[in-house]
Amino acid sequence: MVNNKGKRMSDFSSDFNLGLVGVGKIVRDQHLPAIAATPNCHLVATADPYASLPHLPDYQNLEAMLDAHPEINAVSICTPTHLRYSQARVALMRGKHVLLEKPPGATLSEVEDLIACAKQQDVSLFAAWHSRFAPGVAHAQQWLAERQVQRVEIEWKEDVRVWHPGQAWIWEPGGMGVFDPGINALSIATAILPQPFFLQQARLLVPSNAQTPIAADLSFTDPKGAVIEAAFDFRQSGPPTWDMHIDTDNGRLSLTQGGCRLMIDDELIIDAEEREYQGLYARFAELIANGRSEVDVAPLRQVADAFLYGHRETTDAFVE
Repeated sequence: MVNNKGKRMSDFSSDFNLGLVGVGKIVRDQHLPAIAATPNCHLVATADPYASLPHLPDYQNLEAMLDAHPEINAVSICTPTHLRYSQARVALMRGKHVLLEKPPGATLSEVEDLIACAKQQDVSLFAAWHSRFAPGVAHAQQWLAERQVQRVEIEWKEDVRVWHPGQAWIWEPGGMGVFDPGINALSIATAILPQPFFLQQARLLVPSNAQTPIAADLSFTDPKGAVIEAAFDFRQSGPPTWDMHIDTDNGRLSLTQGGCRLMIDDELIIDAEEREYQGLYARFAELIANGRSEVDVAPLRQVADAFLYGHRETTDAFVE
């Protein structure tokens, strides 16, 4: 977490003019509806060499968009992971507030430099872990804060052909493979578990024609000896599985459907519609208005540990 102090409050209001960098599936599915539902967010233009949106000015790159629209004071970076650092740095050095799609960078070093740039330029930087804004996450965090976790089982499985159709970058270095969705589970776990946790073992299954894993089995523990197991898989057919079950010294909590459904000791507590990205943009507006940044690298660090410490196994070619 990073907080910028001493921001000149007269420099901005809670309203902001936004430029979108990248106009892919996640933008069309999630960002656009959330932006439309955020009253103080005004979408001005887009930058993407391959795609555009109707009724909005579009540009080949970020620099051209910012040159043409000096009124833009905030930028959402929604490009593939390996492109985010250079684009975010350009925006920050030009005095723009920046929202980073998850993960905030391909490496921890990249994110650390962006934090320094945001502080230097006195602008807001937001690492947008959208899954933390799922309906059941905040309640789960509060309930677990008063309990000792004994065992955690995380199952995060989906069909890559549905969620990332034709996106070859996800299999390249920096693309993260199955950790692209898996980091969503880790973003929730690092937010709600009352103790930090540490990787003990990792098994990464990598297709012979790819450089990032299609599946991963991870084992963690915390300072009090909790057993934390996570299974990520991109090969699931049918509906996705985004579930975690947490046994404590005083009850069992189940957070399922990506955090939309919360049960405690078989009692349904929350069952609500997913509106994560609306929460993201409301939080971005709040950070801008208060002159603060919010950059938690804990989920990315867990992925980096898995790549560093994990045992890689090759499986048959899968990527099409």
